[in-house]
Amino acid sequence: MTTVRAAISQTTWTGDKASMLDKHEGFARDAAAQGAQVVCFQELFYGPYFGITQDKKYYRFAEQADGPIVQRFAALAKELGVVTVLPIYEEAETGVYYNTSVLVDADGTVLGKYRKHHLPHLDRFWEKFYFRPGNLGYPVFETAVGRVGMYICYDRHFPEGWRELGLNDAHIVFNPNATKPGLSNRLWEVEGPAAAVANGYFVLQPNRVGREDNEYGDLAVDFYGTSQVIDPRGNFVGERGSGEHEELLVRDLDMNMVLEMRDDWQFYRDRRPDSYTKIAKP
Repeated sequence: MTTVRAAISQTTWTGDKASMLDKHEGFARDAAAQGAQVVCFQELFYGPYFGITQDKKYYRFAEQADGPIVQRFAALAKELGVVTVLPIYEEAETGVYYNTSVLVDADGTVLGKYRKHHLPHLDRFWEKFYFRPGNLGYPVFETAVGRVGMYICYDRHFPEGWRELGLNDAHIVFNPNATKPGLSNRLWEVEGPAAAVANGYFVLQPNRVGREDNEYGDLAVDFYGTSQVIDPRGNFVGERGSGEHEELLVRDLDMNMVLEMRDDWQFYRDRRPDSYTKIAKP
């Protein structure tokens, strides 16, 4: 497939799960109407970003990876013929939770999932209260739009996982986010392009946008949106998303660029894993 039309969405918390699910169904239908062949939502797409506080009530947002939400959107993926990336709060077993992205193919088949490996635990990002670290490696799946991998939010600060996805021959990596202003602003601008260049694949990064003060009041943070699509040469594909408003970005990916970049820059050939003595050590 030479060109893939991809969509990523950004929004804020509406105040209830039902309307969030409806909103994201709307994003998927809009994307399909614009010819998109794949769509990815933001991190923990159907709830608030509950890492703001440490409160057991948010455990109730978790469900199994084959639960009602995934089933609903798998049926929608089949109806629309659109590959769909679903960043959910997964209950693996009673009381055991992960921050997970589920990948659904264009025929509605659930291909598999990725569990977030790297978990922040700092002010208003109390993720270790909610999640166990991922334990499924860095899988890449053959889909109707090519070879797709997933990496979630804080993961993006760790180049090792990006490289694992490249070594598994990802051509597109989706990186859903819930990212706020502060130390991360400059990193948001450079990490996606750096990962795309170093590994020779497309990076697509949806991010939440706006204040979720309807849930957290004065504790709420201002997610800065600016969702972005990056090609294998590190360039933005089209404009970045709004920094303030809900948006659906639809962009065309020239998949020939993956092979061209990897042929021009033989980073995989010239790697020296025999010389990397500390990377895999704690």
